[in-house]
Amino acid sequence: LRDLLEWVQDRGRVGIYDATNNTRERRAWVAARCAEAGVDVLFIESVCNDPEIIESNIRETKARSPDYVGVDEESAVRDFRARIAHYEATYQPVDEDGLSWIKLVDVGRRVVANRVTGYLPTRLVFFLMNLHISSRTIYLSRHGESAYNLDQRIGGDPPLSPRGLAYAARLGATMRGLVGPRPEVWASPLQRALITALEVTPAPRRLRALVEIDAGACEGMTYAEIADRMPDEFQARRVDKLRYRYPQGESYEDVIQRLEPVILDLERTRRSVLVVSHQAVLRALLAYFLDEPLERCPYLEVPLHTLIELVPKAYGTDQRWIPLPEPPITA
Repeated sequence: LRDLLEWVQDRGRVGIYDATNNTRERRAWVAARCAEAGVDVLFIESVCNDPEIIESNIRETKARSPDYVGVDEESAVRDFRARIAHYEATYQPVDEDGLSWIKLVDVGRRVVANRVTGYLPTRLVFFLMNLHISSRTIYLSRHGESAYNLDQRIGGDPPLSPRGLAYAARLGATMRGLVGPRPEVWASPLQRALITALEVTPAPRRLRALVEIDAGACEGMTYAEIADRMPDEFQARRVDKLRYRYPQGESYEDVIQRLEPVILDLERTRRSVLVVSHQAVLRALLAYFLDEPLERCPYLEVPLHTLIELVPKAYGTDQRWIPLPEPPITA
């Protein structure tokens, strides 16, 4: 706790203290230490009384956690059951009126909040209400190659090239093979993404939040043209790509902020979803699900004509990259 508070005071904004503070005395001690450091504290308690969920949680997440690396599953299960019994002997429910807390019962069947105020705490309530333990797959794909890709121009709303149209058809066939005849697709309304999505399903969900980063005054230019005509802007972007904002446009930080509702929707959906969008947007989504540092977000590889398959798990996200090359030309 001391290390966490030092980090928050030095350079952090939000710290997550993962510990079993299962007595009122212990929680009072944590709250007092945080108050001394000038840090607000919000307790989150997850209560589960469903034996099937408990059994599944022990075997599928706890027994595979970093605590049990190198331990066979049955030994890990026995040890974790003993740990539960140990905590049950001293457990006191979170019910202190003077503390801020959120209580989840049976994975969100009931959510209780006490003294929760402010932007971030109230957003946390909404986030926790929509969490679930259902397995699902998230697919990410850039649009097919566009006319601007051929000229290495940024932004705009160009149509797909012939190669891009061929990729869209392959993507549709691949997705139907993976998830069935009616894939759920969320797409940017820009035509290069929408045309790609329409090859997968006749009714994609169009989300304005999925449009490409707004390049402002640089829309339609190549980076070589920006370097020649706007050298100061070109250099500023090289120095801090995450926070650099195009003149009259957006930064990567702006894109990340506008994607918050999309991320919340992806967290709460129980269906597999394909997101068809653009490089900057998919970099931000990929960074979120792969837990990449914020500074790495603008540099993640998201190649054209590649389907990215993500399966969120308790301790990370499984990933598979599926290139969809053009079929060979036969004489």
